[in-house]
Amino acid sequence: MSAGRTVEGAGCVTWWGFGPARDLLNSENMVRSDGELNVLLVGSGDPRHILKTITGLTDSDTLHVWVIENSMEVVARQLLLLHLSLLTPEYMSLHKKTEVFLEVFGNSEIRKETEETLKHAAAQLSLSITNTLSSDSHAHPCLDTSLLKFKERDELVRIFKLWERPPSVPASVRKVWDARVRQHLGTRYDSRQGCFDWDLSMKLHQRGCGVISKHQFVKWRESGVAFEMREGLYQSANQSLLSTRVFNHRGNQVAVRGYWGDIVSSPYLSFGIETENKDLLKKHNNQHVKTAQDISEVNVLALFECLATRGSSLLNEDVPNPSSSCSQSTDSVITEEEIQNDPPSSLTHSEPEQQTQALDLLDLSGVKVTFLSPDSLNKLPLKNKYRNLFNSIFCSASMVHQLDSSLREIAAPDAALLIELANFLLDLSKEQVSGFAARVKEIAEESGFTATHDQSSDAYAVFTRRND
Repeated sequence: MSAGRTVEGAGCVTWWGFGPARDLLNSENMVRSDGELNVLLVGSGDPRHILKTITGLTDSDTLHVWVIENSMEVVARQLLLLHLSLLTPEYMSLHKKTEVFLEVFGNSEIRKETEETLKHAAAQLSLSITNTLSSDSHAHPCLDTSLLKFKERDELVRIFKLWERPPSVPASVRKVWDARVRQHLGTRYDSRQGCFDWDLSMKLHQRGCGVISKHQFVKWRESGVAFEMREGLYQSANQSLLSTRVFNHRGNQVAVRGYWGDIVSSPYLSFGIETENKDLLKKHNNQHVKTAQDISEVNVLALFECLATRGSSLLNEDVPNPSSSCSQSTDSVITEEEIQNDPPSSLTHSEPEQQTQALDLLDLSGVKVTFLSPDSLNKLPLKNKYRNLFNSIFCSASMVHQLDSSLREIAAPDAALLIELANFLLDLSKEQVSGFAARVKEIAEESGFTATHDQSSDAYAVFTRRND
């Protein structure tokens, strides 16, 4: 799945997922045990499932999420997006945080103000990881990197410092993006507008993504900018979407820094194609009134409202934590107009030294996210602490090849297994997509899982563990 020209459009780095956010603990056939709930994410690429799963927790639930990614660059970006998600409402309003999050999440170029926020977050994360190198503990109660190897944490620090202080002559993101598009389309480049429209109308729209508007999709395919929610210049390179890829050139290995992620399917898939608020799905003259950007804003804002309800500030721990539950969806009570009417709020930055000394982040009661080494999946069954531990396991399409029969040993009784399918990998033929789904079912059954009757979405295959 990760090699060859047929999936060149999906890229070799998974910056976002190819399916919408799911509550990984909300399965009809899964028995939720008492005590701590454990979820394993393999190659999710972004925190959409983590945030969505948190919204389904009750006040008494405790959740431990374990994350495995295939590169430290993706781990760094996961940490960045979680860091932005945990910023306190006192530091940044929920509406503002929603906009900044989506900019960093899906734009190759961001506003100058967003770039400054990214740099401050990188500085805090760099200091936090550095502290774990000396004390082998984690600086934030929700984000734990202490189980990563020392060389992996060193690599994280290097990445964060690169984001904080980019090269004096940065690569032109527009040129880098255009080079990828040219390579992908080849002789079709001069008629690329028609190619973009075909992918949208004949593929994404046919697969249930009608809310993705032509204007926004074509703009993203041309420039890599998916979310423009405020007037401003989107001219600063989003460093979190740049990574290094090694090529063979005349017998030598050459490392090239550029954009090596998805240029075909779009970041709208994670938060922008599903909503429980039916008003956002209304049509006029058979055209959707709202867009995938509108739905992304509403969904992400709802997730952040839930985090704010559950969390308390690490800098003001005497403030009582609200006790209301987030187990019910908030999509239906938030309107897109509320977002549009939110006045622009300015970030108040203190001196950089102060910013890196104190984490102005929410402490989510009973929630912890632990990052494991990229090569750790096949080692988990060898350690007693992971045996029959995970109540739910998610695996992305790009990491399915790492699954084997040992999966049964780390799954709890009645555990759910969610595997991302290839429906939104647009470069694949229908035969390849169906063949991938058949292979996924085969792998799951060999691992001791059986398909459920509750296949709620074609984006994922859902299985439960057999107890035979």
